[in-house]
Amino acid sequence: MPTFVALLNWTDQGVRGYKDTPQRAEAFTAAAQKLGVKVLNLFWTVGPYDLVAVVEAPDDETATAVLLQVGALGNVRSTTLRAFGREEMDRIIAKATG
Repeated sequence: MPTFVALLNWTDQGVRGYKDTPQRAEAFTAAAQKLGVKVLNLFWTVGPYDLVAVVEAPDDETATAVLLQVGALGNVRSTTLRAFGREEMDRIIAKATG
């Protein structure tokens, strides 16, 4: 399954409710599972992003759907990156080099 890295920032609402972030993370994981998305890792971070989520989704549309769901709750905004593992990168290079 494709891997995605979501860089998340708390909104004003999200940071005001920082004490609830562990429960919100559990709710995100459960919502993701219902759509067929697996949360591989979720990290709380220091720096320009407040959280980093690494997920596997069946496709871009499903990954986008789960991030829209979490964003609609008003606690975070996301920037999402498609990540490629070693085997995927090997295939990409093979295509590029003919």
